Amino acid sequence: MTSAIPRTASVRARVPLTAVRAGKPPPNAAPGPGGGPELVSFRRLRDGRDHTAYVVPPLGDEPLVRIHSECFTGDVLGSTRCDCGSQLDEALRRLLDEGGVLLYLRQEGRGIGLYNKLDAYLLQDRDFDTYEANRMLGRGADERDYEVAAQMLLALGLPRVRLLTNNPDKVGQLVTHGITVTAVEPTAVHLTPDSARYLRAKREIGGHMFTSTTSPFSLPAEAPLMSPAE
Repeated sequence: MTSAIPRTASVRARVPLTAVRAGKPPPNAAPGPGGGPELVSFRRLRDGRDHTAYVVPPLGDEPLVRIHSECFTGDVLGSTRCDCGSQLDEALRRLLDEGGVLLYLRQEGRGIGLYNKLDAYLLQDRDFDTYEANRMLGRGADERDYEVAAQMLLALGLPRVRLLTNNPDKVGQLVTHGITVTAVEPTAVHLTPDSARYLRAKREIGGHMFTSTTSPFSLPAEAPLMSPAE
């Protein structure tokens, strides 16, 4: 895989913002810009979308970074069909404990958009897996592009990071676009009865590495990944 440096982006604005979603106060929350957590916007991101970074000091030379793709159903409504909301809460707790950056990317439904994702849910209810459902809608199984994440990190002056993820594609794309990933720290496995087949598809089809020891990952062997093609 050939390394490529993404086109240059820059910081547009830094807005002091204290988040309590994770149920705890942030560290070092001094008032004023730069003294505590900030929400950062950007100029010249490749896809022109309103991606943001939540920056929680202290950062250090190799800060912990979570790249989180927008999920209205999981992040806002707390849906148990996916692990997105739980992963977001986990990431914020980690960042508020030790500092770091949450990159919140506007890539709903692995890049296919909210309405298409809801249509894919209906197909999943007919026993097609999450990747096959996307393809049946005429979309890619996973259309997310993490070049913008690399742009954001470089604009923040963070070329070296520890990445909080189970998804090797995030690591590969960041490295391709000029970011050094010094360590990969797995997220916990947020398993519910509703998300079991979804997580199994992420592991067996998407290649996600579920290595967390904090939450056992056991799926029923009889659960199919997709229905026959009739």
